[in-house]
Amino acid sequence: MGSPNGGKTSIFNGLTGLHAKTGNYPGVTVSRTYGMCQIKGANYNIEDLPGCYSLTPISPDEQVVADLLGGNVRGIESPDGLLVVADSTALRRGLLLLAEVLQKQIPTAVVLTMADELRRRGGSIDQQALSRALGIPVVTVVANRGIGIGELRHLIADWRNWSVPPIDPPQDPNELAGWVDSVLDSAGYQVPVPDERTLRIDKVLLHPVYGSIIFFAVMFVFFQALFTWAAPLQDAITNLLAMLGDWVSSVVTNSILSGLIVNGVLGGVGTVLTFIPQIVLMFLLLALLDSVGYMSRAAFLMDKVMSKAGLEGRAFVAVLSSFACAIPGVMATRTIPSSKDRIATMLGVPLGTCSARLPVYLLLVGMLVPSDATLGPVSVQGIVMFLLYLLGGVSAMMAAWVVKKITDRSGNLMPFYMEMPPYRLPRPKSVLLAMWEPTKAYLRKAGTIILAASVIIWALTAIPGRSPQELEAAGVDPTDSVAVTSYTMENSIAGHIGKAIEPVFEPLGFDWRVNIALVGSLVAREVSVSTLGQLAAASDPEDNSQVAQSISQWTYTEGPHQGEKVFTAPTIVALMLFFAFALQCMSTLAVMRRETNTWKWPAIAFGYMFVLAWVAGFIGHTIMSLFS
Repeated sequence: MGSPNGGKTSIFNGLTGLHAKTGNYPGVTVSRTYGMCQIKGANYNIEDLPGCYSLTPISPDEQVVADLLGGNVRGIESPDGLLVVADSTALRRGLLLLAEVLQKQIPTAVVLTMADELRRRGGSIDQQALSRALGIPVVTVVANRGIGIGELRHLIADWRNWSVPPIDPPQDPNELAGWVDSVLDSAGYQVPVPDERTLRIDKVLLHPVYGSIIFFAVMFVFFQALFTWAAPLQDAITNLLAMLGDWVSSVVTNSILSGLIVNGVLGGVGTVLTFIPQIVLMFLLLALLDSVGYMSRAAFLMDKVMSKAGLEGRAFVAVLSSFACAIPGVMATRTIPSSKDRIATMLGVPLGTCSARLPVYLLLVGMLVPSDATLGPVSVQGIVMFLLYLLGGVSAMMAAWVVKKITDRSGNLMPFYMEMPPYRLPRPKSVLLAMWEPTKAYLRKAGTIILAASVIIWALTAIPGRSPQELEAAGVDPTDSVAVTSYTMENSIAGHIGKAIEPVFEPLGFDWRVNIALVGSLVAREVSVSTLGQLAAASDPEDNSQVAQSISQWTYTEGPHQGEKVFTAPTIVALMLFFAFALQCMSTLAVMRRETNTWKWPAIAFGYMFVLAWVAGFIGHTIMSLFS
């Protein structure tokens, strides 16, 4: 345990070999993380607690720590021992927390971190003298380099023999300040000088004007890179899947099994996998920004904007977390002290553009804007993607502002504080792990949830089957495989579902096939892309490698627009806006239920976001129709 951004999770990873998320900004660990450490044949359960500045909690994540140490968590005993992690560059703050911890009468040791940073900035400390002054064991660790982890493991193995202070630290504030001073003096603590490099950079990056311009420039380059840097690898994956599909078609003679593999699996999951290069690149860039310490600066800059919405900078951390996935974004609201601010932020966070929306956006933007369209040296596709992410962030803040106005008319703001860590060079291993873990989760999702949904949707589009007599009666040539597939899909169970909800989405330009994709997206947003991919593969077996090219040729099969193209610019814009606002993620709703302990707020979130998505899609379709 220890203060936020003190290096707790890096030590936890070093002891357990796990890859819990670490970050160079506060608020990353917002839940309890478990791991096991084996030392000399014995197993030790290690738990990484949320960061806290005090055992007097002002937010839910700090309440977790206070309840656990106080023995107030039902079914969970107090820990056998505590490793209090203290940043040696801000040791006074760490000692104030330690003083509260020692009063709990639990065996305790101190783990000093950032010792290399302390020396670089001209500070110093005598570890042995500090241990004598406190009366408890002290070990120094530089976790990201593995320095001191071995010594810490030996210390853990001997936890029953840890020394204890002869008397507890004082509780009176004045006496406590004197106790801290005496400990620091006894340990020969030399306060480090401010980091000159960090101060110089912050003069620019935290400037209200220059800093904001740089922030938007960084985000702009970020989305330009998604389209330009990843394109060659994406093309290679697309071609590989196409070759694999042709090979399966030639080897598997059973038409049902071949259809399942080619249309259901490769056409569905394969379509999602083609966007892996962009997903990997996005997480790589986010990991780099995180590692250098830029995220806390972004939160500081956005505090001015968030305050206009009646919120504070910690809410921006939650919104920023939702760019990877809404679930950690919802969990990150635990760091917000005010319960009303927490609910308001939680209802806005799902509007942030998560990675699940990325495949949908990449597909639709690629259909709307030609790949060679540029504005000077800048890709227009990248500009559109940047605007979509900006829309998500602004919408999240606006939604939180509306909820805050409704639920808390006082408008009072809790004080905002956030630690500004020094800028650090990214460590390749940490960056690669930060990139790989969410990518692995995405691949796991593709191999389980999306695969299962793709197979189910394939089955629903192929059932019931049609006999040659039925096909002939319907005017379909039984020898024309494309015509047979199109007729079967339209009159399948999935087709009937898509047509049943068609009146709801007809004003947005969606036909029954798009509606099937929307229904599938309730499981996971990416399922909509896999659904469109398998429908395209089934309806255009000659070219199932280019999903966008295939579905761009779709025409309405009935109604007043029969024969007209489905994916016109108005329909594409409407679909993008619908996905920008709709809450198509059951996992997020489940986490919101867990965090609020009621279905009231998840139901409100799903309802208002659906209405918002429909209205935005209708407006987008109407406006684009005027220019088409």
